[in-house]
Amino acid sequence: MPLFDLLSDYTFQNVVMGASLLGLISGPLGCFAVLRRQSLLGDAISHAALPGICLSFIITGSRDIGGIIVGSLATGSLAALTMLMLTRMSRLKTDAGLGICLSIFFAVGIVLLTYIQNTHNASQGGLEAFLFGQAAATLRSDLWVMGGITLITLLLLAVFWKQAKLVTFDAEYARTLGMPTTAIEATLTAMVALAVVVGLQMVGVILMAAMIVAPAAAARQWSRHLGGMLVIAAAIGIVSGVSGATVSTLSRGLATGPLIVLTATTIVLISLALAPGRGLLWGLAQHYQRKRALRRQQLLYAFYKHPSATPRYYNTLGVRLILYRLRRQGYLTQQSNHETGSQRITRWKLTARGYEEAKKVVATFEATPS
Repeated sequence: MPLFDLLSDYTFQNVVMGASLLGLISGPLGCFAVLRRQSLLGDAISHAALPGICLSFIITGSRDIGGIIVGSLATGSLAALTMLMLTRMSRLKTDAGLGICLSIFFAVGIVLLTYIQNTHNASQGGLEAFLFGQAAATLRSDLWVMGGITLITLLLLAVFWKQAKLVTFDAEYARTLGMPTTAIEATLTAMVALAVVVGLQMVGVILMAAMIVAPAAAARQWSRHLGGMLVIAAAIGIVSGVSGATVSTLSRGLATGPLIVLTATTIVLISLALAPGRGLLWGLAQHYQRKRALRRQQLLYAFYKHPSATPRYYNTLGVRLILYRLRRQGYLTQQSNHETGSQRITRWKLTARGYEEAKKVVATFEATPS
């Protein structure tokens, strides 16, 4: 499809704008869920939205997006508040409370969905699409509702920014300052529920949890500050949404929601591997760099303590590379080569500069407690 035709396509425009709104709201709010060690919160709320969707249809008799959002927000928030109550009033851990709410509310939703399907109401056709999303069915009126929710949520986050940040990182200290930490946590949870209902049309109940966790998890690898993390998470969410929607449009027959989630997952994997200071490859590079530095110090120590010795392990490839590097740095000089059996042994000697460096290494080693 030519680029101009793609950009002018009505359905593509709606899907891209909806996916962008989804990334814009789910990324920042997911950061608070991840940092509060409540990554399952988005999963619990999204699954708990299903009975709200079904109840909205039972009451209104239609799949109007406004009623769907109100119903899913009500049951999603109820599940989250139930989780908070269970963890505060019992000895249950957060993950246990989230698991209980997720399974119970989702089970109720499945029962209600089965009941609706058995009523043979013609209007219920396509209601099950909310399980995995139906991005292509997004209308401009839906975008206005999603945009309004996104704007209200982000404004609310800006107003309670300091309180949310303090409760996230040190709830006990916030409590000693007299802050209503329970109310603040409930507000943050309700905002995550708002993010979930925005994504129901795009990615559905089942996959919405990934859009809460994935952008935040990726952003955590690239930033050490909460503000930067929120901005990066929003950008990753938008890129994931737009990329998934574009691939879905160009490849007819591929669902948009799963492609958005797969794109976000790919970004997470890249971040885990390449992020500076935190990535896996960065960690491996640091490990081998420290290993080489230690081997260098060990060689200088050995030449200082045993200048006439020529251990056989000096002839191994890894050690020879370090020896040649020390020679280029002016710490060693190559004395002579001689044959020992089938091996050719090179003798090395410390230069004046190398002697001073080795003396520092020896002092450091001997000052370190064993």
